[in-house]
Amino acid sequence: MGMFAVNAFLIFLLVIIAVVALNVHRLFALVMLSGAFSLTAAAQFVVLDAVDVAFTEAAVGAGISTVLALATLSLVPREEKPHAIAPLPALIAVATGALLMVSIGDLPQFGAADAPVHIHVAPDYISGSEKLIGVPNVVTSVLASYRGYDTLGETVVIFTAAIAVLLILAGWTRAPHLRDGETENTHIAQNAQDREDGQKDAG
Repeated sequence: MGMFAVNAFLIFLLVIIAVVALNVHRLFALVMLSGAFSLTAAAQFVVLDAVDVAFTEAAVGAGISTVLALATLSLVPREEKPHAIAPLPALIAVATGALLMVSIGDLPQFGAADAPVHIHVAPDYISGSEKLIGVPNVVTSVLASYRGYDTLGETVVIFTAAIAVLLILAGWTRAPHLRDGETENTHIAQNAQDREDGQKDAG
């Protein structure tokens, strides 16, 4: 009963944060709510004994993503532009959520020893980790070998997202501010000349 109460409280808190975030128009408050949502989700993963997932969620969701979002606020207005809720995406989201709620009934009981993952997959990993992979730590062998391509894909996605965010923050994706009577080509040439002059002055 105690763990059920903790899980229910965390899920209720996630719902409250999500509802408040939908009604907030100030971007700074929205970023803070997003970080709070990720931190609460990380606590939920800890309760479910998924500490590795909780660590990733706390580091990426509540940590790096929040810092990058706060840095991005210097490039955008303080409040979001008013817009109407698109009916089709909202309908798809509600239908997907309802489908997931219905499918929960087909899942095995949490922590059940006769769950398929404990009968078919986990014993192979445990028995073959040191013999086939040569790594005594099962978690390391799963992430680096059994799920090596999956881990590589996740790394590539995170790296690509980080590069994209840095390019946005550096201004590479924004149109240049042109002076009166100035074209884009002359603007580029003038910037190149200014860099050359700066390098000469530094030398």
